[in-house]
Parts: sequence; structure tokens; C-alpha cells
Amino acid sequence: MTQLKDRIRARIAAEGPLSVAEYMAICLGDPEAGYYTTHEPFGSSGDFITAPEISQMFGELVGAACMAAYQAMGAPSRFNLVELGPGRGTLMADLLRIASLRPQFISAAQLCLIETSSRLRDVQKATLAKAPLEPVFFDRIQDLPQAPVIFVANEFFDALPIHQFVRTGDGWRERMIGLDTEGTLTIGAGTPRLPDENIPAGFADSAEGTVLETQPAANAVAEEIGARLARDGGAALIIDYGYLKTAPGDTLQALYRHSFDDPLARPGEADLTAHVNFEALAAAAARSGATALPPLTQGEFLLRSGLLERAGALGAGKAHKEQEAIRDAVERLAASEQMGNLFKVLALTSDGRSFPPFDSAG
Repeated sequence: MTQLKDRIRARIAAEGPLSVAEYMAICLGDPEAGYYTTHEPFGSSGDFITAPEISQMFGELVGAACMAAYQAMGAPSRFNLVELGPGRGTLMADLLRIASLRPQFISAAQLCLIETSSRLRDVQKATLAKAPLEPVFFDRIQDLPQAPVIFVANEFFDALPIHQFVRTGDGWRERMIGLDTEGTLTIGAGTPRLPDENIPAGFADSAEGTVLETQPAANAVAEEIGARLARDGGAALIIDYGYLKTAPGDTLQALYRHSFDDPLARPGEADLTAHVNFEALAAAAARSGATALPPLTQGEFLLRSGLLERAGALGAGKAHKEQEAIRDAVERLAASEQMGNLFKVLALTSDGRSFPPFDSAG
């Protein structure tokens, strides 16, 4: 039993059940024992591997899209290049390396990293030590200086707390984390209800047992991004795993040492995530004045951006083993049965103007 599990059990015993959102927030962000405050989650020695850790090609092609967005913005003389949740800084290092081919982009950019973990800030500083831009760190989007902006968020929204509701004979009830008769963490229907006005169209007559997830924390961030774009101009690239249309289902999951685990088993020791509702993200950003371009799967985004061509150039003249590794990376990133279809890419703009690869024919 983990230290955090003991504390969660004691809190529930004293104060009552926790919502899934409260549970996620504690497990991931507790100052003393939270997963992101105490663990190195990334890479082969952690619990999961993100796309930038699979291959430099991912960050390079995200960089190419950012440069295209910069041109569509009118190539401002000053702008904020912002990454939310930069991990180890790998994506940004690869992005800036390719962006260095366009000196105007680099000279105009101020690199802003939204990161609350002091431990991860130190890792990001080390990764970007030789980058052409020195990062400036911020805790919140609201703290960014006023200027046109390009946002990048890769696997950021999936870790934000969600609420879950289950259809019962008495309407939609919030799923809560409580204790069974033996004191073990368990999940079940609680007393809080989902207001009728918050039930998505088509869900009113759902069968009993149907689970519906809401993401107010993620939507609030999307609204803040949309407000920034509407006020200052710019674009955003949001890359994450999830679904394009609101759909039922329990997507809360835990990853522990590269394997799926029971979300209630190891509080603070395993990563907790949930699939992102991209329809809800786009609607939230639009409420603040931004425009959402038609989203792409990650496979479509990378292939339209030149993944195969970049892989060919990267592998030219290399040994057979290195070429095989590059081909394997292409498969992991873009194949439909791997990351290609599960991950989606949403582009937001301030004025509805498109940019490559989102302006390509379907």
C-alpha cells in the first residue's frame, strides 16, 4: 500500500467519497507524494514513452507546422512560442532545431514554457541548454506577456482531471471513489447529479450503466487559449489521444511501468489519464473567439507534413539497423493500429486562416 493510498483512505473515511476529478488531482499533483511531483514518468525507465521520445521526426514536423502557422499569422516581429507541459523538453529541442532553418522565426520568438514542477523545469533547462532560445517559465497561461502566440500542447490535456457520470434508474449520478466494507478503494454511483442542461444531445435516453465523462478542467484551459488567440492573434496545436465526437465510455486509465494498471491500485505511483474529448475542446476555444480547423489524426498530420520524406532523408546512407529503427518509429507514430488513429491533432487559429498541413485536401 502506498503512502498516498493510506492518506486517501483516511480522508474518505473522515470526509466522504471523492469525485474522480478530485482523486486524479490528488494522485497526480499531491505536493509530497503525487505522481508528477515525485516521479520521472517519461522514457524507457519511466512508465510511458511519448511521441517526441520515439523519434526526433515528431518534434521536427510539429516545428514545421509552427513555422507555417507563423507565416499565416503574417510573420510578426515578436511572438510567444508557448509549450504547455513540456515533459523533458525533447519536443521543443527538436522543434527549435528545425526552426533554426528559418532565422526570422527564431529571432522573433520568445520561448515560454508552462510548467509548475520545479524538478521538470530543471530537466527542461538541461535539455534546451544548447537550443537557440532560452526558456522563460510560467505557471499559468494568464501570466504570459501580451504578444501574438503559438501554443503547442502534446499529451497535456489527457492528464487533466475528469468527472464521470453513470446512468442510473434515478438519472445521471456522479461516479465517486469510496471505501468498501473492508476499507478498500472502490468506485460507484454517488449522490451528485449531472444537471439536465449539461447532458449532451442524444444521451438523455442512455441505457442504465452508461458512463459519460466531462472535462471542465481541460475545457477551461481551451477557453483560455481561445481567449489569448482572439485577443493577441496566433495559433495553437493540440496533440493528444482521444475522440473527435462526444461518446460514452469509461476511459480513465493507469499506466505503471509501461503496462495498464487498476487506477485505484497505486495512487501516486502510476500515471492516471483519460481520453480527450476534442469536440468539447474545440467548442470551448470557439466560445472564447478562436476558430477550430477540421482536426486530423496524428497519422494524417505527420504524413501530410512529410513524415515519409523526412524518414527517407534521415535514413539515407545509414546502416541497415539504423534504417530499421527509423522505419519502426514511422510505424509507431503514424500506423493506424498504433498511435496514428488514437491520437488526434487540433489546430486553433485567431482568424480562421488555415496553414499546412491542415489546408491539405482530405
